[in-house]
Amino acid sequence: MATLFIWGVGLLLVLLAGMYVLDRSQTADAIRHNFPVIGRFRGLFTQLGEFFRQYFFAMDREEMPFNRAERDWVYRASRDQPDTVAFGSTRDLKLPGTVIFANCPFPTLDQEAAETRPVTLGEGCRHPYTTRSLFNISGMSFGAISKPAVLALSNGARMAGCWMNTGEGGLSKYHLEGGADLVFQIGTAKYGVRNENGGLDEDKLRKVAAHEQVKMFEIKMSQG
Repeated sequence: MATLFIWGVGLLLVLLAGMYVLDRSQTADAIRHNFPVIGRFRGLFTQLGEFFRQYFFAMDREEMPFNRAERDWVYRASRDQPDTVAFGSTRDLKLPGTVIFANCPFPTLDQEAAETRPVTLGEGCRHPYTTRSLFNISGMSFGAISKPAVLALSNGARMAGCWMNTGEGGLSKYHLEGGADLVFQIGTAKYGVRNENGGLDEDKLRKVAAHEQVKMFEIKMSQG
């Protein structure tokens, strides 16, 4: 065993000596030339640095473009695990413009509830639209979510007192059946208000606007 140990140490010293000579004689890498042998670890540590920063040193919300907190949320949601965390947040809530949702452990009493102020859109129009809703249903096309989904959303929007965006797929009878206020979206393909040449059909547009439930039009400039 002692002989093997001596041979091993000798081979190691010979290897280090060879590496020292190679590093000192080469001119391509200044680090290896000025710091023979140990300069070779620089590349290894540079590669390992990304690993250590990501898993040991970086805070939950420091990385870009998607930090650890955002990635963990996606991982949990994709595995059908709870995607909410109780007792505080790692987000800096002191930054101006940060949206804060106050926790409400008990239902708000009627005498404590405060109504939102009405907002009027298109005050200079012939038929301005006034709403108190802060949260509404964004555009989801009928062709993408089907009849049951549109009926459920439109009925829910009516009950909640908010509006529903039709999405670029046009206005269906199921949007109207729910009785909610509607925003008709005109997309790049102009579904529902398009003529044979692919342009805007003003007659079809007037027919859509004639529905009492259609309160506004939204023009989507491009597909994201």
